[in-house]
Amino acid sequence: MKLHIERFVCNPLQENCYIVSDDTNEAVIVDCGAFYEEERKAVVEYIKDNKLTPKHLIATHGHADHNFGDDTIQDAFGLFVEVHHRDEPLITTLAQQAKAFANIIIDNSRYRVGKYLADDDVITFGHHTFTILPTPGHTPGSVFFYCKEESLAFSGDTLFRQSIGRTDFALGSYPDIMHSLRMIATSLPADTLILPGHGPHTTMADELKSNPYLRF
Repeated sequence: MKLHIERFVCNPLQENCYIVSDDTNEAVIVDCGAFYEEERKAVVEYIKDNKLTPKHLIATHGHADHNFGDDTIQDAFGLFVEVHHRDEPLITTLAQQAKAFANIIIDNSRYRVGKYLADDDVITFGHHTFTILPTPGHTPGSVFFYCKEESLAFSGDTLFRQSIGRTDFALGSYPDIMHSLRMIATSLPADTLILPGHGPHTTMADELKSNPYLRF
């Protein structure tokens, strides 16, 4: 694989933050949920120690547990989070979410959005490109970030190993997530590596075989 992917398991909800780089040393940070000081320090030190140049901070959706560390990336590297425009109501209310879901207090004024993504936007760094696959359901603006040349996708909280994301939160929709899963199941190659927002990685082939929610 031409990409190097480093995973950091972060915050009380055990969220996966990924730092993705290639041989140019340019990098993308996916879902920076680093909350505790040691987690924030580990992410920044990994980037600096490996002499990486972060080009984008991107979020698969606007839930707080995937964005706790955005302010640290802002301070350390001058990057502001990019998230799908349909999750604007969520990314702008991180403090309210954190309090409601985990009784965590954060300063919402510390967080800024760099760009609201559209369906046809692409994320480029080094020799690689991520395309956006809209997957509403867990949230209205949930997306997969798909790297065709490496056959991998960051699925956020839409698809997990043998499970899917919750839809009982505000703005969630079970019919929407099922529609998104059908689209993913028919559009991604079976060998696609799936890197989810929580838990271990999987493949589309394994999910089509064993995930009860993908038995269409």
